[in-house]
Order: sequence, then C-alpha cells, then structure tokens
Amino acid sequence: MRNPLSEKITTIQPSGIRKFFDIASTMKDAISLGVGEPDFDTPWSIREEGITSLEKGRTYYTSNSGLMELREEICKYLNRKYQLEYDAADETIITVGGSEAIDLAFRAMLDPGDEVIIPQPSYVSYNPCAVLADAVPVVINLKEENDFRLTAEELRAAITPKTKLLVLPFPNNPTGAVLTMKELKAIAEVVIEKDIFVLSDEIYSELTYGSKHCSIAQIEGMRDRTILINGFSKAFAMTGWRLGYACGPEIILKQMLKIHQFAIMCAPTTSQYAAIEALKNCDADVEHMVNEYDMRRKFMLNRLRGMGLKCFEPFGAFYIFPNIAKFGMSSEDFAMKFLNEYKVAVVPGTAFGTSGEGFLRMSYASSMENLRIAMERLEKFIKTL
Repeated sequence: MRNPLSEKITTIQPSGIRKFFDIASTMKDAISLGVGEPDFDTPWSIREEGITSLEKGRTYYTSNSGLMELREEICKYLNRKYQLEYDAADETIITVGGSEAIDLAFRAMLDPGDEVIIPQPSYVSYNPCAVLADAVPVVINLKEENDFRLTAEELRAAITPKTKLLVLPFPNNPTGAVLTMKELKAIAEVVIEKDIFVLSDEIYSELTYGSKHCSIAQIEGMRDRTILINGFSKAFAMTGWRLGYACGPEIILKQMLKIHQFAIMCAPTTSQYAAIEALKNCDADVEHMVNEYDMRRKFMLNRLRGMGLKCFEPFGAFYIFPNIAKFGMSSEDFAMKFLNEYKVAVVPGTAFGTSGEGFLRMSYASSMENLRIAMERLEKFIKTL
C-alpha cells in the first residue's frame, strides 16, 4: 500500500510541552508546572454571559470575521490600551485561539522559499506553521546574557534577500522576557529599512510586571507592516473557550479571512458573546490575576536563586526559566528524572528550540501551595545531584 502521509508532515515533531504533563497526569500526588494555562476559573460574569447566550439560543454561525460587536470591542480595547486604531469591519477577524491566527497569517503571507525569522526560545507553533506554509524558518538564538531579548543587531544579521516575515514573540513564552519601546523602535528601524513584515504575538500583553506592554504596531510606519495577534486564553483565563483575534492591514486580513472561511467557518459563537463581556467589564478581574501571578513570580525567583540556580528575572507571561546547565545533564534528562523521582512536571527548554538547552520552563500559573511543594521537591532533588 502506498504511503498515506505527507512527507512534509512526517518531518514535524509533536509538541514537547504536553509530554511531561501527560506523564504527570498518570501519577498520584504529582504537581504539574508544565502547561501554560491559568489556574483561575474564567471570571463569573464571562461564564454567565456564555450561559445566557446559550439560553437565548444563540447557537448559529456568526459572520466569518466574527460578531461585529466583538470586533468593535477589540478595536476599542486596542485603542484604549495602546492608542492603536483598527477598522472593525476590514482589519479585524476573530479566530479559534491565537494559534489559528498565527497559522492564517503565515499561509496568507508566505510563498515557498520565503524566510521567516523566529527568535528562540519561543512558542512551539511558529516553526511548524512556517514549514506547513512551505516557508523556511530562520532561527535567532536569543542569549541569556541579554535576558533573552531580541536585539536590532541580531535581527539585521539574520535578514537575507529572501526574508519576508519576523515573528516577534513578546512577552515571551517560555522565558518571560519583554521588550521596551526603545528596543522595539530599534527593531522597527531595521524592519522598515529591509522592507519586511512582523507577526507580533501579544497573547501575554496583559501579563506584565513593573511596566506596561508596548506593541511594535504603535511605532510610526509599523502599523501597516504588522499583524497583531492576541486572544482571551491567558489574560481572561479562557483557554478552553478557544478564542483569539488578528488585527492588521486589510490587504492581509482579507486573505487570512479567505483561509479561515474554508478551514473553520467561524469561531465558537458562545465564546464570542462571552468575550464581549470580558472586554467590557473584566479589567478588575484581570488586575487581580496579574497581582497574584506577580506574587508567585517573586516567590519562584527568590526560591530558585536561593537554591543556587542562575535565573534571570522574567517581567512578562507566567513562566520562569532557570538555568540548570551546571548539573551536566540535558534539559530533557533533568526534567524526566525530576518527574520520575519527585513527581513534578516541568518542560525542558529544548521544547522551545535548541537554544533552550540547559534551561527549564516552569509555569507559576499554579497555586502557592503547589509552588511551595514543587520548590521543596526541587531543592531536595538538586541536592542529590
């Protein structure tokens, strides 16, 4: 029988994040710091709006682009937060999570052989989505000594005549790194000079500590070169609602919408009604969650450093990225041994690119009780090493 599989898909490895979570789920008393998911329930008013939409029978398709009221609220939100102006009708589409928006942008913008610059460590989907779009991923290995920030010099050195798109994944998963407006302006200068485009993944934009998130689309000349990706999973604790969005130039959004029409039709109707409530009335809920994450962030940083682990301070998302290279083990071996012997799941840094070797991603989107126990177990574990 002939091979039923695409050669291209068989070259793509499955996500390295879920592996340790799946093993931990079979263990009694195991603690998972592996999956990037808020431990908070979706705020009640959001859930209530979803329930109400079902009770009213709002179970029909929406526009392919999504409910107009939701798109209008997203545009108001971006204007309120970042002074960005987008047209709800032609420059905004609602997607099934931010991940779908990333895939749509790649497929709409890239031709075979186009190069996509991907700073790593970073979210696991960028490389596979580039490959599936027949593009060529070009990795920039971010450096610990730069707190895993992308520099304009690193970007310039990676650009070739085939470069078309830069992925800008900040605040960053897995490192927690952020970029300042000064750093973004330096990157924007290179982008404009070299005539390339930016996919700015801002899913963690609400989760910053000590500073306000900045978007590269705010910079003069960058709005028409940027696809801004965001969603409701992280900030509003709505991972299972599967709702994201993209904003950008109409010429690009129109083609993204075409793919979305054929592949998805529309995002879940119930989730869209719930998201309207989230944007209108849930700033206080988000602030409460951010304050809790910040407390946990400081706890984790102090505990890890107190154990003698080198660990830069993350100022975004809900991850911390300690360096475990001194133990002479690969990240994969360290994480597996820690899970098997002490029942704590973390993710090896190599799940996010080869530059993650020697690091672990730990999520502090877990209760303080779980974090305390996990840190006690880690301290015992490293003493055995």
